[in-house]
Amino acid sequence: MAKVLVPIADGTEEMEAVIIIDVLRRAQIDVCVASVMPGRKEITASRGVRLIADVLLEECVGQDWDMITLPGGQPGATHLHDSTTLLALLKGQIAQQRWVAAICASPAVVLGRHGLISQATATCFPACQQELAGQTAAVSQERVVVDVKLVTSQGPGTAVEFALRLVELLGGEQKANEVQKAMVVTQPRASAA
Repeated sequence: MAKVLVPIADGTEEMEAVIIIDVLRRAQIDVCVASVMPGRKEITASRGVRLIADVLLEECVGQDWDMITLPGGQPGATHLHDSTTLLALLKGQIAQQRWVAAICASPAVVLGRHGLISQATATCFPACQQELAGQTAAVSQERVVVDVKLVTSQGPGTAVEFALRLVELLGGEQKANEVQKAMVVTQPRASAA
């Protein structure tokens, strides 16, 4: 079973976090939600929704993750950016050529500002695309972009499509189709292949 780490923080975009977690768990993917906020699992998301993480991020060090997936939102993405523990985990993930995924502001604010995607094509929240342009090989206008071991997406409105693509990458096209059908998602989903 694939293992995915989803870090969250005060100001995380709740739709993105919850949709990612929910869709991956529907696919029987092992999801660990980790708070980057020092000493507390409960966070207040960008629209005031309270979310409770499974663990503190420090408890995730030394584990292998098939994917680390970053929700966006502000100031959530900034909190993710500022976490030295998360930065170390992301650097290790990239060095081991394992999946990293980010949506909304996180491709620019977390990955881009740390210089982690300079050779990739990526997308992000439209208001962050100018910043992303200086941090990546190319900025795409696609809703979801897969480039080598990086998956990026644009925002709350693309979260279901993004999460289904993650399922496809980790669990295969058949599993993604099963989850999509069970959720009554009727929009076409482009294949990752």
